[in-house]
Order: sequence, then structure tokens, then C-alpha cells
Amino acid sequence: MAFALSDEHRAIRDAVREFGENEIKPVAEEYDREGTYPEEIRKEAAKYDFVAPGIPLEYDGAGMDKISSTVVTEELWRADPGIGSAVGSAGFGTNMIMEFGDEWMKEEWLPKIANGETASCSMISEPAHGSNVAGIETIAEKDDDGYVLNGNKMWITNGTVADVGVLMAKTSPDEGHRGITAFLVEMDTDGISTEKIENKLGIRASDLAEVVVDDVRVSEDNVIGEVDKGFYQLMEFFASGRTSVAAQAVGAAQGALDAAIDYAGEREQFGQKIKEFQAIEHKLAEMATRVEAARSLTYRAATEVEQNNQDVAAQFSSMAKLFASEIAVEVADEGIQVHGGSGYVTDYPAERYYRDARITKIYEGTSEIQKNIIADQLL
Repeated sequence: MAFALSDEHRAIRDAVREFGENEIKPVAEEYDREGTYPEEIRKEAAKYDFVAPGIPLEYDGAGMDKISSTVVTEELWRADPGIGSAVGSAGFGTNMIMEFGDEWMKEEWLPKIANGETASCSMISEPAHGSNVAGIETIAEKDDDGYVLNGNKMWITNGTVADVGVLMAKTSPDEGHRGITAFLVEMDTDGISTEKIENKLGIRASDLAEVVVDDVRVSEDNVIGEVDKGFYQLMEFFASGRTSVAAQAVGAAQGALDAAIDYAGEREQFGQKIKEFQAIEHKLAEMATRVEAARSLTYRAATEVEQNNQDVAAQFSSMAKLFASEIAVEVADEGIQVHGGSGYVTDYPAERYYRDARITKIYEGTSEIQKNIIADQLL
């Protein structure tokens, strides 16, 4: 399937790229070094509809389609994956609220997220359960006043900066994936404590945390969708989430390629620019070809998600996530090689793209999980 961006998509791409050049790139190394969360950049990005761009217009969002959102994600990560992650993840969990949440949830929280006033988070993973969502151990016990939540969530993006989150818990503990319910939880509720995870390899500007849930009381009104249907509700967004990670990977790969091209045009050896050596020319040509192949597959996946072709979208989103993440790491590695010794130090962005790209092979389902999904579709 051939794919070409519309004029509207190209306009969005150009706007995000300009924002990245002006607002993100100049401070990327600083935020990575300090490991600080770029709240002011997130707020500025919201002015241009780059935060949770899929939120509908009636809730102060941009109402972008999946292809537009994919372009936004790619360009944010092209500028810098760490800050790009912080801005792009500010609406985690909003898909669940938009699709299954009550009207009061949408009216209260979606405008605040779209306008950059706050961030949201999605609390699924646990210390012993990542890809195995059905195995989560967080419990929601029903009583006369609502539900009491207890458990431990791990690797939660925006855990310490979000004001609200979507939490997955077992309401029927013996029923596996058939007993999971989604809850809307305000992060300052009594019993919730968070601890930032500091020792990350990459995307250091993005907030990551452990969340402890200790006798947290919520109302029945905080149930998102139906009781015991949370897993099935979550399944509806897997293809979209994996496509987003593929877009992140494409952005990181393109950023690494851009940095390598810039360096090859500056660095001189043996009396000439290194870009004039055939070995470097071929390396850059291969990198560019891989990036473009990953981009095409990612846009194909985004198209299938937008058209709601669920079986096809499931397959292509996993293919895109697998391929783009593997390519991102390979291209970032080659980018370091182009830089030589300069690529191994923080004076240049090459090493940062390499560290940042690596996460795309892990979250939203590891590369191994994606191969299982693809094989299941084929066989």
C-alpha cells in the first residue's frame, strides 16, 4: 500500500519540526543530563495542540486523526526522545477515558490535559507483571462505599507529575483477564505514594515512577467502562499504542541520522570531509533507507488504526513496532560509528539517541512479544 501525507499532515509535521528546532533541541542535552521533567516545554507544546492531539475538539483538544498524531510523535522524538516522550506521553490513559469514561470524567480532565495544565498516567505494569497484563496483582475490593485498592505499580510514565491516572486492578481475582477493571484515580488521593525512578539508561527527561497503592478508596463512579471488562477495553488500544511506539522509534532513528549527516559534513580527515569517503556515504545511505522503510510501515499501521481495521491493524502495528524499534537501535548504533570517538561522549547527540532508542524495543510489548503476535496472525 502506497502512502503519502496530505497537505494537512505536512503542515502539522512542519509545525512540530519547527517547535522541536526552536524549543527542544537547544535544551535537550541539559534536560538529559539533569534528568529533569520539562513541564514548561509541555505547557508550551500544548498551546500548539501537540499534547494529546487526539482529544476531541469539544474537550479543548485538536481532534487529530491517528496519522496526524503519529506525525506529531515522530517529530517530537526526532528533536529529542527524552523531551519528546515527556510531551507525547502527557495524555497517557486519555484513550480509555474518551472511549469508556463517563461524561464527568471527560469534562473534568480532558481539557486540563489538552491545555497542558496537567499530565495523566496509565497504571498497568507491576514489578512482576509487564507484558502479562492478565497476571496483575493489584486488587480492588468492593464495599458499601465503593472500592478499596491495594497494589504496587511499576514503570509508570508520569507517575510523579500526573494529577490523574487510569489504574487497572483485579475486581474478580480468580478470573484472570476476565476480572480486571479500569479506575479513574486522582494521584493525590490518600494512600497513593510515588517514587521517581532515577537510574534510567535513556529518555531521562521523561518521568518514570513506582506507584504504591495502599488502601486507596474510590467511588463506584470512578469505574471506567464496565466492571471486569477492563482488559477487553484495554485491548482496543493495543494497536494504537504500538503504532505510537513505532513512531517514536522512527523519530529517534531520523534524529540519529540527522546528527550523523551533520557530523559527516563537518568532520575532516586526511584533508577532506568524511562524508566524501565512500564508506561513510554507503553507511548513511543504508541508514536513510532503513529509516524510510520503518516510516512507511509505521504510516501503514497508523492508516489501518485510523480506519479501524482491527485484525489488520493488530498485525501491522506489531510489525511496525518490531521493525521500527530494531531499526532505531541499529541506525543509532551506526550514527555513533560515523562520529567515531566523538559519538561516545556527550559533546554530540549521537550517544543520547543510542541510549534513548533502546527503550522502544521494550515497552508496549517487547520485540519478542511482537513476533508472537505477528506469528499468531499469520498462522
